Amino acid sequence: MINKKRLIAILTKLLQINSANPPGNEVKVADFVARDLKSIGMDIKIYSFAKNRPNVVATLKGTWPRAKAHGSALLITPHYDTVPFGEGWKFDPLGATIHQGRIYGRGASDDKGNCAVGMEALHSLVQDGVRLHRDIVFAATADEETGSKLGVIPLLKKGILRPKAALIIDSEEFDAIIAQKGLFHSRVQIFGKKAHGAYNWLGVNAIEIAALVINRLKKHQFKYEKHPLLVPPTKNVGTIRGGDKVNMVADFCEFALDVRFMPGMNAQGVLKEIKSIIAQETKDFKVIIDDAQKPYEIDPKHPFVKTYMDTCRKMGFKANLKGSQGATVITFFQDYGIPAFSTGWGSHGVIHANDEYAQINTLYNGARVLQEFIKAYDVQ
Repeated sequence: MINKKRLIAILTKLLQINSANPPGNEVKVADFVARDLKSIGMDIKIYSFAKNRPNVVATLKGTWPRAKAHGSALLITPHYDTVPFGEGWKFDPLGATIHQGRIYGRGASDDKGNCAVGMEALHSLVQDGVRLHRDIVFAATADEETGSKLGVIPLLKKGILRPKAALIIDSEEFDAIIAQKGLFHSRVQIFGKKAHGAYNWLGVNAIEIAALVINRLKKHQFKYEKHPLLVPPTKNVGTIRGGDKVNMVADFCEFALDVRFMPGMNAQGVLKEIKSIIAQETKDFKVIIDDAQKPYEIDPKHPFVKTYMDTCRKMGFKANLKGSQGATVITFFQDYGIPAFSTGWGSHGVIHANDEYAQINTLYNGARVLQEFIKAYDVQ
């Protein structure tokens, strides 16, 4: 059965290891996860795609014939990198301080708390002698906070992970994330012509053109189909730089643009519209794409989703079907035909914030739900 003291001990150890990304160094936390899961008999493999950036893939082997058990595997995947601490904490970000039913530390909700829940559920299954038919693959990954290019993405691309279904544990309060927006990150470069500031009519001011472009972008409405779980497309200018000196006409300006778009839209269409908007102000520009991720959705009636929602309901926990306005790794599974959704048991409103925490009872109940979900899915 789920052991609250053991869960707290696992999470305490995870929180006390600094795995902030950037700069990114998950060696110590990966070593702890690997040793802990090896101690309960799981098969452990480590995959690194850059120095000091290991991913732990642990398998609890099922009783079906090997090919069938492997081919029908359930993947459970958290990440163990965190965002940097930042300044202004009341509690030590590496302290794992317990106060009034909460455990504080960077990653308590995102995502070491969920990682600990997954590890405790596996401990409990083994301790209880549960004999599952299919493999349970637990992939604790690096680099999620900066795009997963050293984590889930290469693990999928190289065929290391090929489950029948994937449960991403990187969310809050039992809810199931079944839809999310696409992501389009780009840098828009505007080119002008230098001149003396006192004779500005002799130049072309790239900063002023960029301001006009940004204004047009903010007013632009993408064509999209409404989604019951997602708000309309958003645009955000995150950074801007340009010019050399106050008395010079700027011949260059660059701003970074974040667009989150709906299912039914695609990055190519977003890029085409952005270029069309910029071209209304200047022909001398360049758009550099830094990242593009597809939107994602899974049918709320999919048996994989339904099993989780039914498990929560039967155990008396409220879980809602939700959409993510931001990006999670669920999108990467669709290119491989793997049904996926995300859930988790972190606390709402504290992710990436100072004095991040998780509610201990919520994590404990999350581990209970996860264990029962694994058993329920195994008989499908």
